[in-house]
Amino acid sequence: MRVLSISGIFLVATTQIVAGNNLNLAEERAAAVQQAFQLSWDAYYEHAFPHDQLKPVSQGADDSYGGWGATALDALDTAILMNNQQVVDQILDYVPTINFRSSSQGTVSLFETTIRYLGGLLSAYDLLNGPFSHLINDTSRATTLLTQADELAQSLKIAFNSETGMPYNGIDVGNQAIQGDPTNSLATIGTLVLEWTRLSDLTGNPEYGNLSQKAAPYLFNPQPSWASPWPGLVPNNLNISTGEFISDAINWDGGSDSYYEYLIKAYIYSPSQFSSYRDTWEAAVNSTIANLLQNTTTSSGQNLAYISTWDNGTFSSSMGHLVSFIGGNFLLGGSVLQRQDIIDYGILLTDGWYAAYSSSATKIGPGALSWNATAAADAGQSDQYDQLGFYYTAPQYVLRPETLESYYYAYRITGDQKYRDWSWEAFVGINSTCWTGSGYAEINNVDDTNQGGGFNDLQDSFLLAEVWKYAYLIQTDDAVWQVGKNGTNQFVYNTEAHPIKVKGN
Repeated sequence: MRVLSISGIFLVATTQIVAGNNLNLAEERAAAVQQAFQLSWDAYYEHAFPHDQLKPVSQGADDSYGGWGATALDALDTAILMNNQQVVDQILDYVPTINFRSSSQGTVSLFETTIRYLGGLLSAYDLLNGPFSHLINDTSRATTLLTQADELAQSLKIAFNSETGMPYNGIDVGNQAIQGDPTNSLATIGTLVLEWTRLSDLTGNPEYGNLSQKAAPYLFNPQPSWASPWPGLVPNNLNISTGEFISDAINWDGGSDSYYEYLIKAYIYSPSQFSSYRDTWEAAVNSTIANLLQNTTTSSGQNLAYISTWDNGTFSSSMGHLVSFIGGNFLLGGSVLQRQDIIDYGILLTDGWYAAYSSSATKIGPGALSWNATAAADAGQSDQYDQLGFYYTAPQYVLRPETLESYYYAYRITGDQKYRDWSWEAFVGINSTCWTGSGYAEINNVDDTNQGGGFNDLQDSFLLAEVWKYAYLIQTDDAVWQVGKNGTNQFVYNTEAHPIKVKGN
């Protein structure tokens, strides 16, 4: 056994994994992730609370998400899952003071506010009213979470005031005005159903769920006719007034990603209510495998699979880190629908991003990669392409969770220890490379072990919501809040990794 001192954290690990010792090893790793979470929280709490995010290099604050304390709301359920009483109490003390009827930032994003704040409030409510009720002595502490979630939705619901019922994304909550942009992304329109429906079910007010589901007929029956060249797949931008698609780009990247993610997650939340969402997800996955999945080969002959973009009749052989969640989404949906073929593709896609992570000097994956040989030559990256089967088109790492997310689903569904090891390897890389001394920062180059080629002065709130959560949960035991191996789930995780209790019918 060896003890590693990384960024001021003492991490205990073994040089080799021995059968029978995996339990103790996992406990040690989970404890190390808890320490990293505590360090990132302490730095935020000291230098930036109650602003949205920490600037760890300058020890300043960032308000990109309404100025309501995004990191606090994003971190709350992670602290709950880690049984971190101190942090839970600090955040619960703060929640009642938030005024969601006013924002120092003027216009706020419906999408970002829903996934971070509404998702965080609902998740904490479900956990504290369920398996983690021991963390509160007064049930009113949990009730306040639901009251604030209801208040937030009341402040945001003006976004749905359009001819079609499709929401605008920009909202001036103080003046109850909407941004006049007549277009919105597929992801924004299609990523509200889980949180808003859960709020309806908890409050007994059907308005919220109904608002979030108004767009479904336009998404499932796309117009114009050219908008869906393959079943289930649609472009990433729509006209809110007409409900028609206005772009050609089809992918699982930003602007589209969480729409597809939520199709299967809505079904998990309530199978009887969202069977059409399941059917659309299954069609989209079948079409993705048949049309967007591409392969490349390493110098050692290993086959790797990635997901391309289709735009106006042309395939782009490139993939951003954001899309690496797709392996986990395939694994989740495949297990629920008992489709072993989809599970197998999920494993293949997850393996592809491990190849990207393990190829870098820091063991962190790049922001984007390409497997286009001609483009690699034009960029002077033929050597990297010839060896790896791909080359980095964006070497940055902005504390993204998506690959760790796929490792998490892969482990929980297959039980294969290697995914725990891969997650730990990535955690060690992130912890040692991104630590600034007062929080964790985005880095410029994953292939540079000297502070990642330089820091970008931001500790994103999703570091505490997602990165540390997935790195922790993969090392911990089966529990009701964990993803189920057999396709049965009592909680479903929103796109910001906030676990929502399923309705179950």
